Amino acid sequence: MVKSVLETKIRPELMKHYGDIELVDVNDGVVTVKLLGSCSHCPSAVFTMEDLVESTLKDSIPEVKEVVLDNSVSDELIEEVLNIIRKNR
Repeated sequence: MVKSVLETKIRPELMKHYGDIELVDVNDGVVTVKLLGSCSHCPSAVFTMEDLVESTLKDSIPEVKEVVLDNSVSDELIEEVLNIIRKNR
């Protein structure tokens, strides 16, 4: 159910701002996600998590107790940095 809500309700909104979302884990009502694209380094990411991601998941799936943001560096960001370094050599 979480994947479905992410795909149909949350991802389309994030993509309007060149962002995306990845489901990392669901465990005992706690959903862990990672923001990607523009959302991964946006200063408003905390608000996006609260106002869009968490509220939509909780409204759609009563079993969701909490939504946690995984702030680890994404493979996408690492690849982007490597491309910049390669260009500057």
